[in-house]
Amino acid sequence: MTIAPTMTFHPRPEPGEATPWAFPAPTRSTLPNGLTVLRCDRPGQKLVAVELLLDAPLAAEPAGQDGVATILARAFSEGTETLSAEEFAAELERAGATLDAHADHTSLRLSLEVPASRLERGLTLLADAVRAPALPVAEIERVVANRLDEIVHELANPSRRAAFALYGDLFDAADRISRPRAGTADTVKGIDRDAVAAFYAAHVRPSTATAVIVGDFSAVDFDAVLAATLGDWTAGSAAPSVADAVTADDTGRVIIVDRPGSVQTQVLIGRIGPDRHDPAWAAQILGTYCLGGTLTSRLDRVLREEKGYTYGVRAFAQPLRSAPDGSGRAMLAISGSVDTESTVPALADTWTILRTLAAEGLTDEERDVAVQNLVGVAPLRYETASAVCSTLADQVEQGLPDDYQAQVYRRLAETTTAEATEAVVAAFPPDRLVTVLVGDASAIAAPLKDLGIGEITVVPA
Repeated sequence: MTIAPTMTFHPRPEPGEATPWAFPAPTRSTLPNGLTVLRCDRPGQKLVAVELLLDAPLAAEPAGQDGVATILARAFSEGTETLSAEEFAAELERAGATLDAHADHTSLRLSLEVPASRLERGLTLLADAVRAPALPVAEIERVVANRLDEIVHELANPSRRAAFALYGDLFDAADRISRPRAGTADTVKGIDRDAVAAFYAAHVRPSTATAVIVGDFSAVDFDAVLAATLGDWTAGSAAPSVADAVTADDTGRVIIVDRPGSVQTQVLIGRIGPDRHDPAWAAQILGTYCLGGTLTSRLDRVLREEKGYTYGVRAFAQPLRSAPDGSGRAMLAISGSVDTESTVPALADTWTILRTLAAEGLTDEERDVAVQNLVGVAPLRYETASAVCSTLADQVEQGLPDDYQAQVYRRLAETTTAEATEAVVAAFPPDRLVTVLVGDASAIAAPLKDLGIGEITVVPA
């Protein structure tokens, strides 16, 4: 007798109720040595992320020593008083940790990632690096030499060259923000061990520093580990640095960085605008995203899809220096590259897009897509401890409240189409934009005059 097989069908799983997402909230404390600590518990995140912010902004660099903060940042990985550079690197590897550092206009930041099970060892190495760096002469000379080699490549890179030209023309020459973040060949070549040690002694201390630590701490005694590592760092106290107000001349004009024979032109259009402390920041971000934040934005739809001028153009807002008193500003920019023959037509279409935007505004569909892309994907964007840690550190160095990011996502979701339109139109007025073009001046300068987007200046590459 043949028995027909039977199959048991179980009830189909039903989706659970969606859990509202909010950006993780940290807890804030201060150690006896004055170090401010932001702790953010993230269950399941076994790779802990640490950002240590030192109050050593680029504006604090001595005259003629642009780049000394960057050299110091890189020297933190070159050994301590008890470990050579090779031994320090080996200890990081044994701990499964990575350590990076960079200097910017707001602070000098060290970034550590280490498994939670080896958190104490990772924080010990980080603490030793900032508490007692060796700053050996030979290593400083090597780091300086590497930086000088980098500068040659940066000047050959069209996008970097465009940025140097825009910042140098937009801001006053006396403002540190007008000059390359990591220094120029003229300033870097004069930096030695004494200069690095002096900058370290003047600015690196726990009383003006902040540590942001994110991860799963369920298997460690967090307070004890912190006390035995960063809490054991001592140095004299000092008043926090105060950032100067950001000012710029955004009179409409064009700077051509001449590269004879270039087959394409790097385009960078910019000005300054409100930073994250401004109530219009969320609307500005939303409107800017609609203009050039993705492949479906207005700039790409015309310049890439319809005209085929470029592989992509982006619009963005990048905070420069921020301050709660409203003196901070952000760089508002449009960036991309086009072939040489398409340079002037692409610029003409860009200005048409901006004028049409001002006349007709954004559509509800554009606004809805932007909100979904910015807010809807936020939980995925912040899946890792390092992503959360980096954003919290950004808030710290820009003087923002600890719940700032959560509030921004709420405001983005509430921003109307009209508000986003008003913000982006204010951000990119066609007659107040500084345009930098890195390309062949002989091919683009003459026809560019007919666009009427400002006086044209040609400078050598």
